[in-house]
Amino acid sequence: MNKLRVRFAPSPTGYVHVGNARTALFNWLFARHHGGVLVLRIEDTDVQRSKEEYERQLLEDLHWFGLDWDEGPDCGGEHAPYRQSERRDLYARYGQQLIDQGCAYYCFCSAEQLEAERQEALKAGRQPKYSGRCQKLSREEATARVAAGEAAAVRLKIVDESFAWRDLVHGLTSFSGEVIGDPILLRSDGHPAYNYAVVIDDHLMEITHVIRGDDHISNTPRQLALYRAFDWQPPEFAHLSTILGPDRARLSKRHGATALQNFRDMGILPEALRNYLALLGWSPAGGTTEILSPADLVAQFSLERVIKSPAVFDAEKLHWMNRHYMKASPPRRLAELSVPFLVRAGYLAEPVDAPTLAWLERVLDAVLKNISHLSELPDAVRLVFEYDAKSVISGEETRHVIEDAGPREVLIHFIEDFKDLEKRPWYARLQASAEAGGHPSSAAFRHVAKDVQRETGKKGKDLFHPVRVALTGAVSGPELEKLIPIFEEGAKLSLPRPVKSVTQRLREFAAVAKL
Repeated sequence: MNKLRVRFAPSPTGYVHVGNARTALFNWLFARHHGGVLVLRIEDTDVQRSKEEYERQLLEDLHWFGLDWDEGPDCGGEHAPYRQSERRDLYARYGQQLIDQGCAYYCFCSAEQLEAERQEALKAGRQPKYSGRCQKLSREEATARVAAGEAAAVRLKIVDESFAWRDLVHGLTSFSGEVIGDPILLRSDGHPAYNYAVVIDDHLMEITHVIRGDDHISNTPRQLALYRAFDWQPPEFAHLSTILGPDRARLSKRHGATALQNFRDMGILPEALRNYLALLGWSPAGGTTEILSPADLVAQFSLERVIKSPAVFDAEKLHWMNRHYMKASPPRRLAELSVPFLVRAGYLAEPVDAPTLAWLERVLDAVLKNISHLSELPDAVRLVFEYDAKSVISGEETRHVIEDAGPREVLIHFIEDFKDLEKRPWYARLQASAEAGGHPSSAAFRHVAKDVQRETGKKGKDLFHPVRVALTGAVSGPELEKLIPIFEEGAKLSLPRPVKSVTQRLREFAAVAKL
């Protein structure tokens, strides 16, 4: 085993939780940093809860997250099969080997007997563990009973007094053998127990390092006992800290989004989530930089910088990081990613053509600083797609533009000056500005605003606030310089919810306000 080999081994019993996603990420970073191999293994021996749909979603989510692997159920490899449900013959064969060696034995105890033992131990204040009663049966008697068709599990004999290992995160860790009992390897229906199957698989797949959550620390002694029984060299272990919610309790659904699918549905970019999760329980050298590309993460990652204290999941920090990555994302990519959110809101219909995508880039540029993730986009762009002058006139925050003399004067002049722009002698010159990188509607807006300023003596907020309210129906929002072209270009597109042009908005406002 000259080459470093790690594995990520999820169970397809639900969606990929952020804790599992971070484990997968740390394994990926460790393998890529050392030029090693990452194995994806599906641990689907929980027959009742494992589902093919969860496995498909698991693979899709991991790919979306930006991870790849060198061996696995979808790409094959020298150590196939990579689903535990397809490896049952191996588990049976090695179980028989342990029985033949005298390291394991058949157990005929019923569930009722085992529960009675457990309750007795709890009442006596002892750690529940199997009494070992079936270990007293002779091998001949046990074999005869199995041959006669009696159901039996297979248990490992625990003979060591203690188990210790040097954990790559927690340091020297030890457990007394007295608290372990004789663990089940194979259940009476032939299905392998977790601690048994992973040892067989990790050995046969030549795994050199096991990087997993610290909820598995208590499993490690049982696994070490199996390595000793087989006389196999165990891998090195690194147990990652638990991820906690803001209340310092274990992160769960009550804290909000917890699965990759949740963050994907929110419109969190995968590179933002990947960067953020990498910093939960690990820090780069120096610790001054938080924005790290995949190449940066791979280059700097080491288990020596993984901390053993729990990490707290901070949604606001993730949103901050997502805002950074949205701003850094190519405009066309961000426009394409935003389409599903706007389709669900009824603002777009698929397929979206190239002119609409180009216009959507302009829309996103206007509102991006106001959102933390793409699921907030429909609310942010509502003023583009939905305009109702009646609501503006009657709104608690907006009706003052019609009731107060100053704003009303500004709007009367602005609406009048904006009429028939194409007929104005200066409008032809504005068309030329578009060829120089400007936009005729923006230039026209500036020209009219200057005229209204001269006519009314209003400037700054007194000039532009009434115009903003009349055009958008809101007292705040994106820059009007950006919104004006969006309204004009959007009005030319064929959309499920037509966008009203500046002229249409002003006409509607003037009619309702009786200006």
